[in-house]
Amino acid sequence: MTRLTGRALRVTILIGENDVWHHEALYTEIVHRAHRSGLAGASVFRGIEGFGASSLIHTTRLLSLSEDLPVAVVIVDDEPRIRAFLPQLDELVTEGLVILDDCEVIRYVGRSEERAE
Repeated sequence: MTRLTGRALRVTILIGENDVWHHEALYTEIVHRAHRSGLAGASVFRGIEGFGASSLIHTTRLLSLSEDLPVAVVIVDDEPRIRAFLPQLDELVTEGLVILDDCEVIRYVGRSEERAE
């Protein structure tokens, strides 16, 4: 179990829901690579509306239903581990936005440890 407290680095990858890597969802590939790299954790969030470089608005509203909604993959770990992971994102993300920002982790406990408390 990775324990993480204090200063950390958060990477947020903003891509489209329909973006693929070798016939699989790109967000799935990013999460699986983050897991294999031993990063503390990764989460995928599906947006309800947004636009990117194309300026085309994607939305969940019924009249303009989109199949390519915005997706955010968020990964938090210490800076050296995140920076070591960035070359993989360079390979995977051909369209999208990758954001790095400093953050502070105040509590990170796995589910099995949470029950023991």
